[in-house]
Amino acid sequence: MLSLEEKRELLSLARRAIEACLRDPSRGFAEPAEAGLRIGGGAFVSLHRGEELRGCIGRVLSSNPLYLTVQEMAVAAATQDFRFPSLRPEELPEIDIEISVLSVPREISGVGEIRVGEHGLIIRSGASSGLLLPQVGTEYGWDAETFLSHTCVKAGLPMDFWKRGRPRIEAFTAEVFSEKSLSQE
Repeated sequence: MLSLEEKRELLSLARRAIEACLRDPSRGFAEPAEAGLRIGGGAFVSLHRGEELRGCIGRVLSSNPLYLTVQEMAVAAATQDFRFPSLRPEELPEIDIEISVLSVPREISGVGEIRVGEHGLIIRSGASSGLLLPQVGTEYGWDAETFLSHTCVKAGLPMDFWKRGRPRIEAFTAEVFSEKSLSQE
């Protein structure tokens, strides 16, 4: 679990990394003040403009320190998410940054082990893979089967592939926080 100070620092590092990249893409990343952010770990950074997703990229596992992974993923979400044009500097004041710090995924045997709202899912079959963060299932009000079906779709697989195929299904948890959520505390 991250402390409130660590969460605030990660959000600040992510915002400063995006600002710096939009001004000068060759600029490096900042070092953290909080020692706990130097541990390795996976993370996703989601950018929201109002209620709309504006970018989301992450790494499930990373040997880099968490502070570095978050900054790299923040810049990637702003500039490399193929679903969206690169973030423009004038948009940044309207962006809410959300960070999901991931646990190490573990293989599960099926839908009965999925806890919607607590678990994120990864499905893999051959060269196909898809991932949905824990908050996605809650946001859409899905049950476990629907959540797993949409993870199949994210992987480019048929929606019912988890029932008839032999995919590898993994679950993970995430500590999720945003600028908006922390400003309300």
